[in-house]
Amino acid sequence: MPKTLPIPLKSRPIKKPYMATSGVPLPPKTIPPHRHKKAATVLDLLFTLLAILLAACGPLSDAVTPLPALTIAAQMTAESAATASVLGELAGSEAWILSLNDNGYAHLFAFDPASQTLLRLTDGPQDDISPAVSPDRTQLAFASRRNNHWDLYLLDLNNGALTQLTDTPAYDGAPSWSPDGLWLAYETYLDDNLEIAVLSANDRSQPPIRLTADPAADHSPAWAPQGRQIAFVSNRSGDSEIWLANLDQAEQRYTNLSNSPKSAETHPNWSPDGRYLVWGSSTAENGWSGIYRWDITQPKVAAQRLTEGSQAAWDQSGSRLLIHVSAPNEDFVSLHALNGELSLPPARLPAALYNLGGQVRLPAVLPEPLAKAAQAVPTPLWRPVVTPAVEGSAGRAAIVPLNDVIAPTARLHDDVDEAFVALRQRAIQLIGWDVMSSLENAYVPLTTPLDPGRGEDWAYTGRSFTLNTAALTAGWFVTVRQDFGSQTYWRLYVRTQMQDGSQGMPLHDPPWDLNARYELDVASYEQGGKYSPVPDGYWVDFTDLAQAYGWERLPALPNWRTYYHGARATQFVMTGGLDWYNAMLQIYPPEALMTPTDIAPPTRTPTPTITPSPTSSPTRTPLPTRTPTTAPPPQGTPPPTVTP
Repeated sequence: MPKTLPIPLKSRPIKKPYMATSGVPLPPKTIPPHRHKKAATVLDLLFTLLAILLAACGPLSDAVTPLPALTIAAQMTAESAATASVLGELAGSEAWILSLNDNGYAHLFAFDPASQTLLRLTDGPQDDISPAVSPDRTQLAFASRRNNHWDLYLLDLNNGALTQLTDTPAYDGAPSWSPDGLWLAYETYLDDNLEIAVLSANDRSQPPIRLTADPAADHSPAWAPQGRQIAFVSNRSGDSEIWLANLDQAEQRYTNLSNSPKSAETHPNWSPDGRYLVWGSSTAENGWSGIYRWDITQPKVAAQRLTEGSQAAWDQSGSRLLIHVSAPNEDFVSLHALNGELSLPPARLPAALYNLGGQVRLPAVLPEPLAKAAQAVPTPLWRPVVTPAVEGSAGRAAIVPLNDVIAPTARLHDDVDEAFVALRQRAIQLIGWDVMSSLENAYVPLTTPLDPGRGEDWAYTGRSFTLNTAALTAGWFVTVRQDFGSQTYWRLYVRTQMQDGSQGMPLHDPPWDLNARYELDVASYEQGGKYSPVPDGYWVDFTDLAQAYGWERLPALPNWRTYYHGARATQFVMTGGLDWYNAMLQIYPPEALMTPTDIAPPTRTPTPTITPSPTSSPTRTPLPTRTPTTAPPPQGTPPPTVTP
């Protein structure tokens, strides 16, 4: 358990910081409150267009391309000669360190952007994330879930030795090196919250020292090369923003650098010379998401937007950035100059990217543990088992039942049911409860109408399932909003049964509360919800887990703000590379998909037929007669009586 100390630690080139206490007041903001957005350059727009075009190489709209086999050095071919050739190509070269999804687990890879070659550095049934390259570029500090808990580890690239640094039930992650290589700043889960702590990289007898103690979440530290400052992400202002901790002072230690209300900042990263700090920013309101750069020599000038992206890592010279650009169901990386100009075109990665690390020079001869990991060939997560065609079915695919599943029609397409079962088993293992036992929908028969606007829903194909949205209201699900151009997608997180650190990990991003539209707040109603504080506890990224098994998310319908189920936040689909119509032809004949012409049914009471009458001939209009001017005298009027 990290302890808060008011005394400094000693390290050769760096004075040890005075550690914060819970009573440290927040500093005044020194950056202008309004962030000036820099107009996107032409090259920035070209890069965005190129990424969109690459993402569009597969089927359009809802047609999701299934995950390809991971194209890495040891899986391009099963022949050892080819593997040795690729290993020889990367050995002794400069490479970037990435954390990628590898057959359902996160593993570390070395990556060469020029040749687009990946070399696996870790393997096995554990997750390895958040790699940080040591100042001498010989070691990797990273977070790994081994023995069911997240702890910090060191990997020596020269000999492959693995050293465990922390050993606690609570989550530890996101390490960042001090410039002298003696200390690590990292995030840890304390008091139902993420906090920043500092740990000796060499002496395990020294207990960790707590840097932050704020009710807000503090995470993702980045130690400045000058040694006296640590940048980190915090939502203590109400939004996830970049803050700077000055290690030379205890009072007014923290400064808000980004000052960008209604935006969410992530992944701060210093340039090697310590002049620039870059981070990723996302917003659902003004569309100015991307990579931002702050200049420490001009601390009162707001950060400038460089290009599209969610996180960035520096090369050793500090002249280029490796940038991660996310698409709805795939990831790209590209190299950019400091002004945001594209140095190398975006490369599509074969699996989900979690973190970018720095650059390393791999040894000329890989040590045995690394070579063994590079040559590992993972076992497929699932294999399809096709049911023999029934006589008279004309070769059409079967819709098979799902065992122990509650749904209006608990069936799926025969090509995807094994993937559903495999994902369900893995989800139970990681989450601790059966989140897929009760579905809002699985296969929907063609004769069953859905809501207006959902006439071509993937549920009709049998290739889709929708989790029960009641769990959103109950607090067992939360959704993180992600906007890609004009389309909105959701990342679904599921709360784990065990909250002792043995399952899941803490949330970092603020979720979007879809149910806030019912709180009688006009703004929340019009926006279809609102951002909510980051909840405590441990969660599993179900969207990422489902994607590893080939299940991908769909964009929200255009009317999702007013139509709750139009968000499609809990629906997942496996298209098999088909569009909706061709997927339907696998289970229905073409004539069944023809849209019938509506015919009005007969009324119960016959309507009498009116016989038209003949049209009468026109008659001449008589001329008007003249009105007489003299009135005729009265007739038979008695004479007047004279009174005597």
